Amino acid sequence: MKYITFKNQDKMPMLGLGTWKSGPGEVYQAVLWALEAGYRHIDCAAIYQNEKEVGDALKEAFDKGIVKREEVWVTSKLWNNAHEIDKVEEGLQKTLADLQLTYLDLYLIHWPISLKSGVTFPKDGNDFLDYKTVPLTDTWKGMEALKEKGLTKHIGVSNFNKAKLSEIIGACQVVPEMNQIEIHPYLPQEGLVSFCKEKGINLTAYSPLGSADRPKARQKEDDPILMEHKVFKDIAKKHEASVAQVLIAWSLHRGIAVIPKSANKDRIKANLASKDIELDKDDLKAIGEITSRHRYIDGTFFTEVPGSPFKQSDLWER
Repeated sequence: MKYITFKNQDKMPMLGLGTWKSGPGEVYQAVLWALEAGYRHIDCAAIYQNEKEVGDALKEAFDKGIVKREEVWVTSKLWNNAHEIDKVEEGLQKTLADLQLTYLDLYLIHWPISLKSGVTFPKDGNDFLDYKTVPLTDTWKGMEALKEKGLTKHIGVSNFNKAKLSEIIGACQVVPEMNQIEIHPYLPQEGLVSFCKEKGINLTAYSPLGSADRPKARQKEDDPILMEHKVFKDIAKKHEASVAQVLIAWSLHRGIAVIPKSANKDRIKANLASKDIELDKDDLKAIGEITSRHRYIDGTFFTEVPGSPFKQSDLWER
């Protein structure tokens, strides 16, 4: 396994199990299968609404001796309705209770978007809290306090662009240690990746396979299907691998952690085997020559809500 090493020498496995879209009744088994297969990194979030089930699986794995707590890297994320500085710890405490843990390895601000307490997804402008009311720097101070208390070992963000990262860096005690963003060959994010590496911010790729199973409300008729591109199929054939394995290996080659989701036992094992695939210079050249660009998770479910104070430029690079 390849690892990302943090400044305090903690090591995060670069290949983890994603749990977004894993529904009730399947995520429990998926986590157990993953841990049995050798995964030591589980990525969660409060908004996935399955952390209680993930917690049951973790507890069973610990109780049965499949793995020890200190051997598993667990990440979760603060939802948008707990960005007020006095709500940040409440968000983490709920996650810890659901996961049946006393600490997280990594806790992320899920989006640079704030909602009023009690709002899960916004229906109109009244459901939001703008940056003047809840500055991102205040939310980050709340995150820093969690690390200081030992409730999470590391803190970071998700879906943050260079401008929002710079805002935090300019006022923080702890520089974000991770930025989890959508990354795949249709969205390589070279500029943001370079910026993060320059600032010492690690990266995790979500939706590395093109998120074909994302909710229908998040799909558009003209969305390209990443895994059907001929280049990936040809490389997969060459390596006697699957297209999914090639896409995962591509992120790992870039030094970026990757969290493919699956609730299928065989695919969970196959995804883990991606760590053993070595793409050569011809493979990387062919992938690098792909000019198609597409973002599957575009954030319009926040920015296009009537009365929203947020714009696409608050999320992505201009």
